[in-house]
Amino acid sequence: MSVKIATAQYDISFLENWQAYQQKIERWVAQAIAQDAKILLFPEYFSMELASLFGQEVYSSLSKQLAAMQSLHDDFTGLFKNLAQKYQCIIQSGTFPVRIDCGIYRNRAYLFMPDGHFDYQDKIMMTRFENEQWLIKGGKELKCFDTEYGKIAINVCYDSEFPLLARNQVEAGCVLILVPSCTDTLAGYHRVKIGCQARALENQCYVVQASLVGDAAWSEAVDVNVGAAAIYTPVDRGFPDNGILSAGTFNAVQWVVAQISPNDCKTVREQGQVFNYRDWPLQKTVVN
Repeated sequence: MSVKIATAQYDISFLENWQAYQQKIERWVAQAIAQDAKILLFPEYFSMELASLFGQEVYSSLSKQLAAMQSLHDDFTGLFKNLAQKYQCIIQSGTFPVRIDCGIYRNRAYLFMPDGHFDYQDKIMMTRFENEQWLIKGGKELKCFDTEYGKIAINVCYDSEFPLLARNQVEAGCVLILVPSCTDTLAGYHRVKIGCQARALENQCYVVQASLVGDAAWSEAVDVNVGAAAIYTPVDRGFPDNGILSAGTFNAVQWVVAQISPNDCKTVREQGQVFNYRDWPLQKTVVN
């Protein structure tokens, strides 16, 4: 079975009100659906534009915006739940910082299904900014999600740079890993990009990256955003020679859309020129 996936290069806006946000998100979703996409991926921390609704005292403070955002959490999940049902698609809604205890937040990536069900993957590995300045804590559980297109996993941005996380998920049956990302330097973008391509190569699976783009000088959290979205593949017969099925124009505001065939990953693992996925355990025979 093949499916068309759309991954976003999404721009931060300064919002007038919640209705403006609803309209913007539905416009984005409708544009992807018009291209026959059935799986949609938004970037990490793209929800932080909602901080603009609370005024300068809040959006210019890292801690105050996290607290204020909690009042919109249910509206946020409700919006994406309704859109996934309305358009009969799967939506990975980037990430939203969720308070799980007094003063403790996690960077949460929700996955919304066409039947109204949704679940989440918390970011596991924290960057220095999250650890040292924003005081967001890493999650403890690694998940896989059952869908009509097979099992889907999520690696949030920095998580994609740690091979054992993805390996755990592909060994559980995932052939598609979604990577919502937010990077403020060219080096940061390339770190995530290289991590995504490495995970696709070594696991012979699809890895799809979304990127936050554009400047938002008003925001203390996401003031500078650079990158490009892309759909990465195994590097083997039946796939692009460079492992890039589709990629966006750097820093442009756009959807990147391509047709993927999860069953092709299973085929290449059995009939490929190399057996990266199958040969993974052999490393343990020479490395203690």
